[in-house]
Amino acid sequence: MANAALRGGCLAGLGLLVLAAVPASAQKEAPASECASSSPALAPEFASWTGRGGLSAAASLAGVGAAQLQPGRAVEAGLLPTPQVHYALRPEKPGGTVSHGGLFRFHVAAAGTYRVALGSAAWIDVVKDGKGLVSTAHGHGPDCSGIRKIVDFTLVPGDYLLQVSANAETSTGLLVTRKP
Repeated sequence: MANAALRGGCLAGLGLLVLAAVPASAQKEAPASECASSSPALAPEFASWTGRGGLSAAASLAGVGAAQLQPGRAVEAGLLPTPQVHYALRPEKPGGTVSHGGLFRFHVAAAGTYRVALGSAAWIDVVKDGKGLVSTAHGHGPDCSGIRKIVDFTLVPGDYLLQVSANAETSTGLLVTRKP
């Protein structure tokens, strides 16, 4: 009987350790029931997030002209199985054979800080002239907004390639926007 009580106490303690190991970001997300009745106010640069049109990713540089993002206009980005994508640069986190990704192009007319907002935890790379750019900040969107991740880059006028990789689903919300 004492051994059973000891095993029960150990299992309960193990359960607490498992809960403590859940990342803080996973603990912070608002429950779906809270989100169903609330609609957070979005900053003006994210205003188009709720009216996303569809846009399919390109599988290679040859098709990226048809996957043109417009800064300030959010899309629901259709992604491809990772084995079908030929990235310009190997992503730092390419994902496995069951993940999804793709390539997009966008043009920047004015220098500034640009934000890439995602509806998932996918990995992104912004590429200019064949080189990956270093991000300047990372954050999250408002609770219940559907914006899971925001990554900032300092960009100058020109054309850019956006690589999305390691996404669990076949699509994700995507927005490139200039930070005010």
